[in-house]
Amino acid sequence: MSAVEQTRGPKPSGRGKLLAGVGVILAVVVVGGGIIQRQAHLGALRHQTEDAAIPRVQLISPGKGPSIRTLDLPGNISAWYLAPIYAQVSGYVRMWYKDFGAEVKAGDVLATIDTPGLDAQYAASKANFDVAMARYKLAQITAKRWKALQGTQAVSQQEVDVQAANAEAEQAQVEAARHDVSRYAALIGFKQIVAPFDGVVTSRLADVGDYVNAGGGDVSARGTATELFSVADVHRMRVFVSVPQDYADIISPKLTAEVTVPQHPGRVYKATFLATAGAFNATTRTVTTELTLDNSDRTLWPDSYATVHFRAPGDPDILVIPEGALIFRAEGMQVALVDEHNRIRLHNVTVGTNLGTTVQIRGGLKATDRLVNNPSAGLLDGQEVRVVDATPGYNAQPAVANDSARTDDVRAMPNDRSGAEEAGARQ
Repeated sequence: MSAVEQTRGPKPSGRGKLLAGVGVILAVVVVGGGIIQRQAHLGALRHQTEDAAIPRVQLISPGKGPSIRTLDLPGNISAWYLAPIYAQVSGYVRMWYKDFGAEVKAGDVLATIDTPGLDAQYAASKANFDVAMARYKLAQITAKRWKALQGTQAVSQQEVDVQAANAEAEQAQVEAARHDVSRYAALIGFKQIVAPFDGVVTSRLADVGDYVNAGGGDVSARGTATELFSVADVHRMRVFVSVPQDYADIISPKLTAEVTVPQHPGRVYKATFLATAGAFNATTRTVTTELTLDNSDRTLWPDSYATVHFRAPGDPDILVIPEGALIFRAEGMQVALVDEHNRIRLHNVTVGTNLGTTVQIRGGLKATDRLVNNPSAGLLDGQEVRVVDATPGYNAQPAVANDSARTDDVRAMPNDRSGAEEAGARQ
């Protein structure tokens, strides 16, 4: 064996070459497979990212408005007449005769007041009247005697005229004294507190021995008047309701309502229109409307809280949509529609009456439009979207008030069913 052959070593056998080749092939396959798998994962991730970037929307359709509009509003029940009764004279309560809840007739005595000072003034006024009458009679006699001497040398014409004028002055004093007596006699009559009309005593704020002040009934007196009784006429009742401006069109003489009160659950009272203020409150944008109802059985009490249920004709030809479908932007009130290419189209609409959870649309929308339910504020005009089904019991749109058709069903386009299923699978 030569030295060269010893240096090169033994030649590899055919088996070794085969194993080496297989190893190289396996390495290439492993590396290539990893690269291919990674590319596939990157493609899938890119597809999912692009798909997730497309907003999901749920569609609803505009519905017809209700043929009958209903409206429940809080109301306050007041008596047909309600009179707080004050003392017209100052003094002490001698006795009261009617207590809470007592039914009274007009003129019934509720209480009497002791007025020693007033009694003395009344007696003095009558004495002054007697004095004035005596002076007047004397002046008449004197004037008559001087009149008889008129034209003689015994008296002058000036003296006759003076006596006649004096008699007229004394007559005026008599009239003044008579009016003074009448004034005190009227005040003496106020010692009895009487009911102004038929009704029920709703409050009694006086007791025997209480001092009462006539400050509110006598403008010449000083002090604060004390309310003694309140009497309410409850044969009929008034119901005051603040009607929002959006519903002011229902107010007319033909307006009727159903009234319920918490203390009589299940009972419904029929009320009819009585009057309206004819002007809106600048703070609440409501108009005070007055209804009336019969209370011959005395089951309703003044100042009760009531729920007033109105029913008024509606217009089914006016489209309605849920409030959540509206978008408030600088461009005005808008809705988001989806065209045949599943792209957003923002349309300005004219909003009518707010019906509670739904609103009337008076312009800018057709019954066949595909409307986005609860659109995001980030939706842009022309943006591509994907239509998906609503989740039952979670984000399904409630029914729009409609007698002829329901618009609460959320529709998915047939060509987007696969997209919806794909989105559901990813979730």
